[in-house]
Parts: sequence; C-alpha cells; structure tokens
Amino acid sequence: MSYEHILFDVVDGVACLTLNRPDSLNSFTAAMHGEVAQVLEQAASDTTVRAVVITGAGRGFCAGQDLNDRNVAPGERVDLGQSVETYYNPLIKRITSMEKPVLCAVNGVAAGAGANIALACDLVFAARSAKFVESFAMLGLIPDSGGTWHLPRLVGMARAKGMAMLMPKITAEQAKEWGLIWEVVDDEALLSTVMTLAKHLATQPTKGFAFTKQAFAASMTNSLEQQLELEKTLMRTAGFTEDYAEGVKAFLEKRTPVYKGQ
Repeated sequence: MSYEHILFDVVDGVACLTLNRPDSLNSFTAAMHGEVAQVLEQAASDTTVRAVVITGAGRGFCAGQDLNDRNVAPGERVDLGQSVETYYNPLIKRITSMEKPVLCAVNGVAAGAGANIALACDLVFAARSAKFVESFAMLGLIPDSGGTWHLPRLVGMARAKGMAMLMPKITAEQAKEWGLIWEVVDDEALLSTVMTLAKHLATQPTKGFAFTKQAFAASMTNSLEQQLELEKTLMRTAGFTEDYAEGVKAFLEKRTPVYKGQ
C-alpha cells in the first residue's frame, strides 16, 4: 500500500516505518497518526515480521505534534487530554506491547512527543548529530507520550526534572552516557547499522523477546516476590516454545539454531 505521510516496507522479517513529513520535521498530524497506527497493527499481527524499525525522513526524527493541525485560534481552549487519549497513548501502548523487538533510529532532532516516542522503543540508536529535547515546558505542558514514566526510569528523577523544566538539547553522546539510549552511530551509517541489527534479531527467538519485554515492564511496579513469580510463569511458558526446543537441539548438535519465532 502507498501512504501519504509515512513510508512502510517489510524486508527479511523487518518492518521499517519511516515518518515522512520532512518539511515539518515529521511532526504528527491526525492523518499521520492514522497511518502509523495502521502499519503498527499490521506489523504486530504479521507473523513474518519479527522486528520493527522506526525512523524519520530528512533532517529530523520527529518534532512531536504539528500545532498547525489543530486549527485552533490564538487563545482558544483545546482539550489536549482528548488528543493524548485518542492518539499518543495508543501509539505508546502499540510500541511497548509489541511482542517483537522495536528499534528506533533517531536521525536528527527528537523533540516533545517525538523524543518520548523514540524512548518507548526497546533499542534506541541515535545519529551523532541527533538531539533530544523535552520541549513541552515552553507551552506550559507536561512530557506526555510516556515521558513522565520513561524518563525517571531511564535517567533518574533529577535529570528527568531537569530535562522537563530546563529543556536542554541533549546530544546523542550525552544521551548514551546518561543511559537514555543504547548506541550512537555516525550519521551516514545509522540506518544501515540499525537495519543490520534488526535483521539479526528477526532470526532470533521472538517469543523469548516478548516475554523479556513483559517481565521488564512488570518489574517497574512488582515487588521482588511478585517478579519472581512472574519469572517462573514466563520461564514455564518459554520452555514449551518451539524456539527453546530448537535452541537446545542446536546446542547439543553443535550447529547454528534456526528459530521460527514460535
């Protein structure tokens, strides 16, 4: 299918979603939200897709919400909670609940919701020129799209508050140093590096990744006792998968395993 605001294709088990409104730094409109939701649902349900990559076209990853899309007159009140409920919350849930790895290639500025969408992904790679900005405070807003949840867990409360209130432009190198992202890559090598890793992950035990994501997410609120119980349950389930059986068989036969994500 062809889309107006995004690019989407599937190659070697990897679904690649490119936000494609480069003239507006890939800021979100209602129409782009619709297209993104459609392809993420497709990627989630397609058993041939075993990893997902999200990136942006042009010189930026995503500048968050396109304020021109709301058609609000100066001074007019608007229900931003409805916008969050309708568009951004479902988007973050689609990414974090995806039962396969989601990688993000941040190719330039990631601001506002754009930054927090990136940080919701499992593995975040940033071009050396990329910057992360929690820009909500300039409009008197809070970091949405999971920002108030992910930021304190990634960088600690002190840095999270500093990012939200002072709005510094966090460089890619600083983001890696703080634990905000996984890796920094030279600009020209960013997408090829991420796609190579995504294709590798697409050959690995996908169900195991899904259980790992589930366990890490639950650990944020579980007690140790609750987490140990969850680990027991997930290990039991993982032990009955075809991928586990293949992994053990391949180890004993001293060969490379061929996982099917089942």
